[in-house]
Amino acid sequence: MTRTSNDTSPGTPPTAPVTTVGAATDTTPRRSPRATSAALFALSLGGFGIGLSEFIVAGLLTEVSDDLGVTVSQAGYLVSAYAVAVVPGALVLTPFLMRRTPKHALIVLLGFFILGNVFSAWSPTYTVMMLGRILAALAHGGYFGIGAVLAGSLVPEGRRASAVAALFAGLTIANVLGVPVGAFVGQQFGWRTVFWLFTVIGVVALAGIMLLVPVTDPERSELSTAQQFRVLTRPQVLASLLTTALVFGGMFGVFTYIEPLLREVTGFPASAVPWLLVLFGVGLFTGNILGGRAADRSPDTAVLVLAVLLPVVILALGSVASMPVPTTILLALLGAVGFATVPGLQARVLRHATGAETFASATNIAAFNLGNTIGVTIVGAAIGAGLGLRIPTVTGAILTVIGLGLLLAARVTGRKGRS
Repeated sequence: MTRTSNDTSPGTPPTAPVTTVGAATDTTPRRSPRATSAALFALSLGGFGIGLSEFIVAGLLTEVSDDLGVTVSQAGYLVSAYAVAVVPGALVLTPFLMRRTPKHALIVLLGFFILGNVFSAWSPTYTVMMLGRILAALAHGGYFGIGAVLAGSLVPEGRRASAVAALFAGLTIANVLGVPVGAFVGQQFGWRTVFWLFTVIGVVALAGIMLLVPVTDPERSELSTAQQFRVLTRPQVLASLLTTALVFGGMFGVFTYIEPLLREVTGFPASAVPWLLVLFGVGLFTGNILGGRAADRSPDTAVLVLAVLLPVVILALGSVASMPVPTTILLALLGAVGFATVPGLQARVLRHATGAETFASATNIAAFNLGNTIGVTIVGAAIGAGLGLRIPTVTGAILTVIGLGLLLAARVTGRKGRS
């Protein structure tokens, strides 16, 4: 994809050229393991802040609604508006930012993130708060999309999925510890304090990227912007994007409504729910790391196996929801299996989107969020229709099975195309 220039962070030795992603010869720049780890940590810290900003409002709806003088349902729109705004951020901002070096593009995106959180922390009205949420969301797709490609360019070809997993580790840690801690801080010191903390995290991540991440050339694609949009309609790319949306729509459709299931069906007390959610987050983190290693060996096989396992885990969770111990185990497995698909899905998109890798990568991140919105909407409608609190596991499994079907069809089509 890119080639590392000699303009690197302080203390980093000059680097050799890197060939285009997917090229036969792997000439990844020779950076010291310590320098590479530091750069990946800086990228992950930015992902941590963005992950916190996306999910935190759900834990502070009452405080936000009371302070801004709106209903709880109106405050809930601050969550859905963020998810929706990720899509235009990925599809509109990313093509323009690809003309810049990946490092500078990430700096611009973190600027949106910082500005959005300043608006949210200061917001005197609901409208200003909504504007802040949208500004912060515009950074989401491009940051993870461009960051994934950049992270992969810093390591040898056989470790690229693991590098992507390192980037997403910040997002998973946000689920493990960040959201519960952020909700606690908001309840103790006011919800605005949380957004000021996000601003600080953004500034620290920005400094880390400026100091530790090497400058690499912009993506040199021979395709015009219109042609890169057409890359997204390639059967293999489109199948990957739709699989991402369906798999994560199914998983987060279940997770969003897991709290009433745990309390009213399983019988856990309210005090146990935060710890159970932390356990789910630990599953996310573990699955992300293991999924990266599996995808390094064979991304298609890893995604296929995990796509088969996920609906099985979801249905098993619904079937044993009245039993505390099996439910606890399957909750952790839900996080592990679901998020283990991330590196493989991202790697698959990159492999099939030749000429538009960065744009397709950012679009895949948008597909995550769009899928989440679709899954939550479908599950909410099913619950509203009186189908019970176990119905999320049924609808979630159906969505993931459809995603599995698309993936299988894409593999068959791809093999026929090569024959």
